[in-house]
Amino acid sequence: MKKIFSIILFTCSLQSFSQKFDGLALTPPMGWNSWNTFQTRLSEELVKQTADMLVSSGMKDMGYTYLVLDDGWSARQRDSLTGNLVADPVKFPNGMKAVADYVHSKGLKFGLYNCGGVRTCADFPGSYGYEEMDARLYASWGIDYLKYDWCYSEGLDAVASYKRMSQAIRNAGRPMIFSLCEWGITKPWLWAKEVGHLWRTTGDIGSVFNGMKNHGTWSSNGVMTIVDLQVGLREYTGSGHWNDPDMLEVGNGMSYQEDRAHFSLWCMLAAPLMAGNDLRKMNKTTLDILTNSDAIAIDQDKLGIAGLRYSNTDSLQVWVKPLENDEWAVCFVNRSAKEKKITFDWSKEVIKDRLSGRQLGGTGSQYKLFDIWEKSIVGNTAEVLSKAIASHDVLFLRLKK
Repeated sequence: MKKIFSIILFTCSLQSFSQKFDGLALTPPMGWNSWNTFQTRLSEELVKQTADMLVSSGMKDMGYTYLVLDDGWSARQRDSLTGNLVADPVKFPNGMKAVADYVHSKGLKFGLYNCGGVRTCADFPGSYGYEEMDARLYASWGIDYLKYDWCYSEGLDAVASYKRMSQAIRNAGRPMIFSLCEWGITKPWLWAKEVGHLWRTTGDIGSVFNGMKNHGTWSSNGVMTIVDLQVGLREYTGSGHWNDPDMLEVGNGMSYQEDRAHFSLWCMLAAPLMAGNDLRKMNKTTLDILTNSDAIAIDQDKLGIAGLRYSNTDSLQVWVKPLENDEWAVCFVNRSAKEKKITFDWSKEVIKDRLSGRQLGGTGSQYKLFDIWEKSIVGNTAEVLSKAIASHDVLFLRLKK
């Protein structure tokens, strides 16, 4: 009996050590989320049209496979008889299972949103106290991804709440990506590796390049504000567990240079790439940014190592990212309001990356410089790099053998 009891304890300890489903998000998840453009203005037609666009635009083929509905999909109250969540009958007259089935019929995966508090951020029913029930409902609908927010959570323990929902998903038996969204308050990178597949590192993003975006009663973070907050977190990200600097604002009102700088930096950070624009109305420029295969390849590199900010001087940053096959990505970022000229001598700049144990520069290997946005070879590391970079723009390079 004592031996059996010991085995039970050992088994339970293994289950508690790794609650989430393994084998998911081996590279940063890619897809689309409704919040940045639509907030709670959701509908069945919007989902279907977005699913259609993910396919017809070529985004699905580039890896954008998760279509995630954020806050506002449910009715204002739970079912009075069963206690279950209910899809808003006006927005989704055929129910959420039919919507999920349509998304799946397009070869895509479907995600939903809820909150660890008693209500969601937009004042819809939260999951506190209903974790097991909600997870079973999501599984019955065929949900593949759950984004879990942290509003109306006063007095609650974030770590315990996220572990509870993670275990409920596991108990429901359907593999789902679990996306933690407590805005980095409890430093989830320190504890959430076995709980979820990605975790937000900051508050919400806004469609501005520098500084903050004022919404009256609250403010969202600009792109570079978020980027600054990622410094020091790269050691916590990797295959199956990703730092999440929030969804993309590409196509939502910034300039072309700002959009491609934003996208480049998310790729350097090995960040999830969740588009947040209206796919039905995007122009070719926005689509070209979102589907740049060379940029995406850097984000999805199987080493799973986030970029290192090598230097940060006079509004000019240099980021480096080790890649497979002894290659590198290097991104020069001009966050200033004026054009900046860079002069970078690869033979004198010795960059040591302790995470990969590799070194770039000095007398090491020589590389060709492939410009990610220009799609051409623009030099090699045997030469001094000299280049003017426009305001709020990047020079994004892959160093190839």
